[in-house]
Amino acid sequence: MEFFKSHKIHDFMGKSKMFIAFSAFLILASWALVFTKGLNYGIDFSGGTLVQVKYDTPAPINKIRDAVTKVDKYSSASVTEFGAPEEVIIKIPTSTTSVGSDIGDEIKVLLNGTGDFEVRRVDMVGPKVGSELREKGLMAMLLSIVAILIYIAFRFEWRFGVASVFALVHDVSIALGMIALFQIDVNLDILAAILTIMGYSLNDTIIVFDRIREGIRESKIFDLFQIINESITKTLSRTTLTSLTTFFVVLTLYLFGGEIISGFSFTMLVGVVVGTYSSIFIASPFLKWLGFDVEGYKTNEARKEKLRIEKEKMRAQYEGGTL
Repeated sequence: MEFFKSHKIHDFMGKSKMFIAFSAFLILASWALVFTKGLNYGIDFSGGTLVQVKYDTPAPINKIRDAVTKVDKYSSASVTEFGAPEEVIIKIPTSTTSVGSDIGDEIKVLLNGTGDFEVRRVDMVGPKVGSELREKGLMAMLLSIVAILIYIAFRFEWRFGVASVFALVHDVSIALGMIALFQIDVNLDILAAILTIMGYSLNDTIIVFDRIREGIRESKIFDLFQIINESITKTLSRTTLTSLTTFFVVLTLYLFGGEIISGFSFTMLVGVVVGTYSSIFIASPFLKWLGFDVEGYKTNEARKEKLRIEKEKMRAQYEGGTL
């Protein structure tokens, strides 16, 4: 299916400086939000106890808060609505080492008289485990970026690798900024969403880079921006279809998936949008800014092809007994 006429070349690179400036603003704003508002670490990364309670009628949050916080060891607990008026989440910044393993039974006793309810979930993570998960999550992101840089540098050329990594940093930065802005709990599902965004963005970027490489080999022109414009135009329909399909699937999860996966789906929504945007308007212009030379690339590719042909010729002569 073609949404865009392939014979009409869109001038994406003509507005590259405007898009780069816009992205630079978004990145700076995102990191400003991260450092000022901070990331709201969930119990997976900060440690603590989470209790989910469901009432038969709308939960009396004020009564629940008063009943829980009157106990000294729960005085710093927070009580918030969880997806529906009947459900609440009680977050306690302490773990089993201080509150005991019968936290669910204790909460039942404390909430006695607030209405008919059931304790649906109790999650507990120690502070040491949470710290280890946070460190390992950050390490997983850094190792993923390094592996991506090495892979693309070998598959294409080192400037392609640097450009793709910058696009990934762009996408992750904006996603983290949105997470900080809306104070979404950062748990393992958010880390999974971030890693998924990196994979999605990389896939889009590689497809565009593949088309650019083909354009460089087949085209007789040496203007990199013109080749990029032609290459992106040829992949525009595919990119649009893929992005819209993914976007609507994730939007359905966000709207109807419930509070339990709202953080994951929201992060993915942001990632799909910025990942598509960066593969077109961010990664490609950086090839020019990094000093990529079409003529030099063609010369290098021609030399590699000549060496390959010579090796095949020598191998054929050796196998035929003439060498």
